[in-house]
Amino acid sequence: MAAPYFNTNTIYCGDNELVLSKFPDESVDLIYADPPFFSNQQYEIIWGDGYEIRAFEDRWKGGINNYVEWMVPKIEQCQRVLKKTGSMYLHCDWHAGHYLKAECDRIFGYKNFRNSIVWHYSGWNKKNKYNFNSRHDTILFYAKTDEQKFYSWARPWISKEEYVKIRKQKIRIDPKSKKEYVLSDAGNGKRVMRFLEDAMKQGVYIDDVWDIDKLNNSAKEALGYPTQKPEALLERIMLASSDTLDIVLDPFCGCGTSIAVAQKQGRQWIGIDVSPTACDLMMKRMRKIGSKPNLMGMPLTEEDLRKIAPFEFQNWAVKRLYGRVSARKSGDMGIDGATFEGVPIQVKQSDDIGRNVIDNFETAIRRKKKAKGIIVAFSFGKGAYEEIARAKLHENLDIKALSVKEILKIQEQQLI
Repeated sequence: MAAPYFNTNTIYCGDNELVLSKFPDESVDLIYADPPFFSNQQYEIIWGDGYEIRAFEDRWKGGINNYVEWMVPKIEQCQRVLKKTGSMYLHCDWHAGHYLKAECDRIFGYKNFRNSIVWHYSGWNKKNKYNFNSRHDTILFYAKTDEQKFYSWARPWISKEEYVKIRKQKIRIDPKSKKEYVLSDAGNGKRVMRFLEDAMKQGVYIDDVWDIDKLNNSAKEALGYPTQKPEALLERIMLASSDTLDIVLDPFCGCGTSIAVAQKQGRQWIGIDVSPTACDLMMKRMRKIGSKPNLMGMPLTEEDLRKIAPFEFQNWAVKRLYGRVSARKSGDMGIDGATFEGVPIQVKQSDDIGRNVIDNFETAIRRKKKAKGIIVAFSFGKGAYEEIARAKLHENLDIKALSVKEILKIQEQQLI
């Protein structure tokens, strides 16, 4: 019987370590984890609807040791919830992959390490002063036990020329049939004749170097998310290590590529992400492909909203007002977003907003040449309401003050 908190075809909004701790042992069949890389980069994320923009820092102050310490308990939870027949694929880049492998060897057992898969992709080559161009990520592949599911599979040969190049076999012509053939090893030092068309039917078995292009902005599946992975990459993993109806887990689900592929491949799935913005996007993406996902853990109380990052709080509030977030995360001149009608929105993750904040917002509204504005906060002081009334009476500025409680009521309707 499933645990009350453990549900498939569900998006969990929350810290994956905490969410996973509530899952039963040996409950999922396949895990694909694509955590934030230790890359010291800051990304500006433009989400799939073209309006909602959020910034996040892919940065770990304190160095690699802090990053590894942050990752280890999450990997341990993944290992715990994996079935004996299951596998985990951990996506890394060169900054931290070797550190994470050492920890995975300890957690899974060295004997359960299967492959260090190289995902090789093309890109713009440039002349570097000190190093070669970096054109691959590493995917660490571990099994839970020797009982793991694994399906080695072959892709079709691209051409006769590829077959000859890789197999290093000379093509000959059979004088009777006039067909092309090769000589293949048959054991005991013997070689037998095989017609080329028959020899090529088996295809070429996939090795641990995967040439799959990264997504570019013009790709049909691209959502404008710079760390989005191509569906072809996830398809290969799922075909190799899971069956139809198996449960696929992604604890760093981001824009939801893994769960979308799982849905298309007839698997059950679970996606986890700490970002309410990401979870909103995943809900929208999954509904577009005919899924009816459950959503758990979305911030539902003021206490929840006090704990999330400021930019996530801004995104949450603007989204609930059916608006778009300002593209500028610093120097935004007092405007955090706007409704679809163009009404400026300012969001404050604080209490007891005073007269000075309203006064500054009035300046921002006038700068935008607007006559209306919306400000969101946990609460407003007497001075704020007095200034809003004064601005309406004397300057014809219509400012609406919405408390977080009021926005939560709007959310209740949106999530129905």
